[in-house]
Amino acid sequence: MSEAQAPAPSNVVLVGKKPVMNYVLATLTLLNQGVNEIVVKARGRAISKAVDTVEIVRNRFLPGQIEVKEIKIGSQTITGPEGRQSRVSTIEITIVKK
Repeated sequence: MSEAQAPAPSNVVLVGKKPVMNYVLATLTLLNQGVNEIVVKARGRAISKAVDTVEIVRNRFLPGQIEVKEIKIGSQTITGPEGRQSRVSTIEITIVKK
């Protein structure tokens, strides 16, 4: 059996191409399930959506109840379909309930 990519832990929200409110809803759902620490991850153009997601949760839905614990930035090397390599920026924003 080939080794596939490991599934994301239950406290991670992976931000991609969907509208921002989908990720806000996913984050709020995790918080309502009792998860105290959530990591919002994104790369490339989705980084701004990840930041928007955290800010909407923090300021509009749960003002004063959420704080940003840590922000990690970095980059990954991605191999494209033609075999060409490019670097893509990444971000991980960790938020916690107060």
